[in-house]
Amino acid sequence: MNSKHLETAAIRTQIERTQFLEHSNPLYLTSSYIFEDAEDMRASFADEKERNIYSRYSNPNSSEFVEKICQMEGAERGYAFATGMSAVFSTFAALLDSGDHVVSCQSIFGSTQTLFNNILPKWNISTSYFRINEIERIESLIQRNTKILYAESPTNPAVDILDLELLGEIAKKHNLIFIVDNCFATPYLQQPIKFGADLVIHSATKLIDGQGRVLGGVTVGNAELIQKIYLFSRNTGPALSPFNAWILSKSLETLPVRVERHCDNALKIAEFLENHGKVNFVKYPFLKSHPQHELAKKQMKFGGSIVAFEIKGGIDAGRNFLNSIKLLSLSANLGD
Repeated sequence: MNSKHLETAAIRTQIERTQFLEHSNPLYLTSSYIFEDAEDMRASFADEKERNIYSRYSNPNSSEFVEKICQMEGAERGYAFATGMSAVFSTFAALLDSGDHVVSCQSIFGSTQTLFNNILPKWNISTSYFRINEIERIESLIQRNTKILYAESPTNPAVDILDLELLGEIAKKHNLIFIVDNCFATPYLQQPIKFGADLVIHSATKLIDGQGRVLGGVTVGNAELIQKIYLFSRNTGPALSPFNAWILSKSLETLPVRVERHCDNALKIAEFLENHGKVNFVKYPFLKSHPQHELAKKQMKFGGSIVAFEIKGGIDAGRNFLNSIKLLSLSANLGD
């Protein structure tokens, strides 16, 4: 990130204004862009000049959204996707070849685990897992064909915290690409690149949008790696739509305010549940009882918006609890 404060970057980062000098960035609903002449067309497709060609490749709204995330994460470059999982899949598909190997934390989002266990093996790509409390096993899992070290922190949904700096050191030692899913933290609470991550992935559908309106994803980080992801994605078509990009770019302007309130509320709920007689355990990164509490305070500005807890009485008690909720919604989304 440059000299701008993170909050300022979220608001003031903007692509060039049009000839109308608009204050708020307009919505660019266009599938393609006009070439000045045949030579301009040739040079553009030959990548001799940087410009918009086709909205599957790039779009001003997507470019602004990506640039904001890059500023906030301290990244060199990025690419925006239609969903968080398209960001995850495209990132791995662009960087891995048949016969490659991935080392991943076992506590990860279910769809990502499905990708590792059921989809990537179709191309002879394998994955080995380490548990949260088995960081020392990582190096023993690394093989000659290992290319990527992958982690979430906080993890989804267990809110475990991984030592990103240590993982970054391991990745550098073994010449691995270190990728972090930063969805639960957002760039406001944590910037994994500071700790050695090469790439950072977000499901922008969650806290970045924050209002349950649109789907989106983004990968940012090392420019050379992003170029590979870009070339894969411009030919396979997982691009973020201009409208969704416009929404997400606007949402970033309020991200710090929203996330701070999320964190305040989550901590209060976690403290309440920790002292409740019908709760077996509570996990929240900024509770002193969290196993990685000190690590969370080192890596994160606040504890995040997600609280994990277990109710006494098993599945039936859990169902009764969910069915008794009056204020909150039962939804597959989070952060809104």
